Amino acid sequence: MTSSRNRNRSKPVAIGAAVAAAAVLLGVVSYTATKPDGRGSAATAEVSADPQAGVYSELAKLARRDAGDTLAQGRTDAPVVLIEYADFKCGYCGKFARDTEPALVKKYVDNGTLRIEWRNFPIFGKESDAAARAAWAAGQQGRFWQFHAAAYAEGAKEKGFGDAGLKALAEEAGIEDIARFTRDTGSEAAAEAVKKDQEEAYRLGATSTPSFLVNGRPLAGAQPAGTFTEAIEAAAESAKTRRTGKTGKTDEAAK
Repeated sequence: MTSSRNRNRSKPVAIGAAVAAAAVLLGVVSYTATKPDGRGSAATAEVSADPQAGVYSELAKLARRDAGDTLAQGRTDAPVVLIEYADFKCGYCGKFARDTEPALVKKYVDNGTLRIEWRNFPIFGKESDAAARAAWAAGQQGRFWQFHAAAYAEGAKEKGFGDAGLKALAEEAGIEDIARFTRDTGSEAAAEAVKKDQEEAYRLGATSTPSFLVNGRPLAGAQPAGTFTEAIEAAAESAKTRRTGKTGKTDEAAK
């Protein structure tokens, strides 16, 4: 598990009762799903048929929906936002990136239903932090997702995320200005961006990776693809219900 010293680096933040409750849920499930020592197994999670079950409105507000966010993909007005807190040295994060995420992008991001927002959550030490800062730097040149794919490719983390390894990943990701990439990786701006994401995850009670929020519903671990599909579709249905209200018509149709 992450040390209490690392968690205590977060500045005290007042959070509501619903967020506190979700923090307990996310922290416990996250720990049992994917322990940082690598011995944890991917947990399975039941997604209730009730689209509002386990949803916390305060957590849904963490979706940034920033058009300038280079670590996100999908429409800013998508009805569903999946936030992922992850580490590039995490094996289960890699499993999600390779085995599950591409299908979600094809099925839901491409049709405007889903937006995916990445949060750097390095918990495995110096190389994790370096990879997180490098991923942010890749985003400054519009190549975050290409870097993400290269860093999560089979065998990538075993090669290490030292300076030479990160440069090789940057080249594989098609980053043109390697000198700028190197400067950005070591910049204060990169360190602050990573720290912001990391502290957000700690405040939620996440203790391991990957941890997710789907429109405010916590999920943890490399869940089966069906778990994400059910959560996304339940969130999309809930969003549709809010739009149509009691009339049974969409906002556009009602005009």
